[in-house]
Amino acid sequence: MSTKILPESEVRPNLSHGDEGDHERFSHYADKNKITESLVTGTPIRALCGKVWVPSRDPKKYPVCPECKEIYEGLPKGASGE
Repeated sequence: MSTKILPESEVRPNLSHGDEGDHERFSHYADKNKITESLVTGTPIRALCGKVWVPSRDPKKYPVCPECKEIYEGLPKGASGE
């Protein structure tokens, strides 16, 4: 009986919510305090639509996620923390 040693591979947790699909093409809405914290610590956050990610790009370069926008517009005034 012989034993093979497999080469090391990088293992990354899947922090996405469901199918990646169009989520990567949009800017997402999330609590701004959590976004700031995530930018500093690298901790993943959850958008209103359910996407889990670590913010790392300029959101102004992408259209707003239609699902996040719909949820945000349905929130009562003042619920967004602003």
